[in-house]
Amino acid sequence: MPKRLLSLDLMRGLIMMLLAAESTLLYSRLQEAAEGSGFELITRQFFHHEWHGLLFWDLIQPGFMTMAGAAMYLSFFYKQQKGVSWSENLPHILWRSLKLFLFGTALHCVYSGKLVWELWNVLTQLAFTTVIAYLVIRKSYLFQSLISVGLIVLSETLYRTMLVGEFNQPFVMGKNWGSYTDLLIMGKINSGGWVFINFIPTAAHTIWGVLAGKLLMDSAFTMHQKIKRLLISACSLLLVGYLADLSGLSPIIKRICTGSFVLVSGGWVLLLMTFLYWLVDIRGYQRYAWIFTVVGMNALFIYLFFETVGHQWLNGVVAIFVKGPLDLVAVPEQLGWIMASLVTLLVEWYICYFLYNRKIFFKL
Repeated sequence: MPKRLLSLDLMRGLIMMLLAAESTLLYSRLQEAAEGSGFELITRQFFHHEWHGLLFWDLIQPGFMTMAGAAMYLSFFYKQQKGVSWSENLPHILWRSLKLFLFGTALHCVYSGKLVWELWNVLTQLAFTTVIAYLVIRKSYLFQSLISVGLIVLSETLYRTMLVGEFNQPFVMGKNWGSYTDLLIMGKINSGGWVFINFIPTAAHTIWGVLAGKLLMDSAFTMHQKIKRLLISACSLLLVGYLADLSGLSPIIKRICTGSFVLVSGGWVLLLMTFLYWLVDIRGYQRYAWIFTVVGMNALFIYLFFETVGHQWLNGVVAIFVKGPLDLVAVPEQLGWIMASLVTLLVEWYICYFLYNRKIFFKL
């Protein structure tokens, strides 16, 4: 039986730590401190692009969805080794997806401080992409690839053909098919341009995660053959995605997950996955991998923690005991807030470390 892929745990942990840092307001505080300086070009990368374009932070959600697909395949693979069939595992997948949906919608209520019906959270999106990816998880590499492309084409077609009233501008914020469906389903439009039906094209990310997990566990290929296939796939996605954007066929817009965005972001995520696989699982550089793997092993737990307890309570409590003393010794206010964010992030990491050492793993 193939050994566990440490690189996937590391990548999942890295993504969660980046998300946790955002919840501590670290990026916002660094952006304020860097305003007007050359460092602003760097801190700007930790925010979503306003509309047409791509920044580093726009790759985090695709990374989240891709890693979820890879993790699902690995779980399915090991269950198969124990004699659990696809149909026997299906109720578990459906139940898990329902819980993801409920947690995702509940988080919007927490954000708003009241009961709301909003479906823009990544967990809500993942609930749907998980089911879609699982339905084809047993199929060939080619079949799954064609399904992923078909979902992207379907989304692009809907945006171009479903022109209703004022919602007749496919790539204009708040005036497109995605916003129209939000108005029908939720009775509201997201002020930032995010749309619920993003789950259709971004299901490709979860399917590509399944394919990557399948390839990395496939004993029919050598490690170097796996690297080659991943690199070819990543470069192909980047080439087609950027050409679609430059030609005007499909602009790169993360907030409505255009086809070019899904392709380009998927390509960058696969490149990172390939690099970590080469570095950690092939070259064996694993000395500091534990820093991230302890987080990756409890990914959904820490996500729910920093989005609720962290944001609502921990950030403020840590600031009292970190920024307060720093204020007394006349440390610049911006630096005090940055230190408070870093200490909060350390506390959240230590919670994962504590759980890992005691072999406590929360799963949906």
